[in-house]
Amino acid sequence: MLTEPLTFEGHFIRLLPLSLSHHERLCAIGLEPALWQHTTIRVQTPREMRRYIEQALESQAAGTALPFVIVLQATGEIVGTTRYHAIVREHHRREIGFSWVGLPWQRSPVNTEAKYLLLTYAFEQARCQRVEFKADSQNERSCRALLRIGATREGTLRQYMYSAQKGARDIALFSIIDVEWPDIKARLEQRLYKRNTDPTNEGAAQHG
Repeated sequence: MLTEPLTFEGHFIRLLPLSLSHHERLCAIGLEPALWQHTTIRVQTPREMRRYIEQALESQAAGTALPFVIVLQATGEIVGTTRYHAIVREHHRREIGFSWVGLPWQRSPVNTEAKYLLLTYAFEQARCQRVEFKADSQNERSCRALLRIGATREGTLRQYMYSAQKGARDIALFSIIDVEWPDIKARLEQRLYKRNTDPTNEGAAQHG
């Protein structure tokens, strides 16, 4: 079951459906070792990036994911990726993850607005009751960033994933539920659109 592609428009970014045509640009910004230092997966070669895209599109075709590239409104540059995944319609939940932004655009509004756009659609159009996030428990930067956007840390999934680079990994589980969304949305809008200072960005890649 194919999950139909969507496009989201924000002030700073657009989220466009991921395709293999984005491979070259994602390689240009996404093969930096620093991006994958604290994640459970690694994408270090063009071949690995191609497989990363292919797996995302396979999950989309199965109806369990919806992957995007992150595009700057001002320049049209592709600066990263994110996706809905682990979509479980009968239980009204989905996960946001596989999120990374190239190093020059970290600590900018990019990643925060991407989360805002995805959360808005999930709760207000898809009528989700719950949106989940996961991060390697040792990735303190991503864990702090998820707390900053308003997610609740629910605990640690011990030895939840195996990483070829790091072995068995503990994963921190976060969530936002529907009754929390109005207050979280208001805070994100204040942070993104009603202040002169840039919001703090998640920066490092987030586990998916």
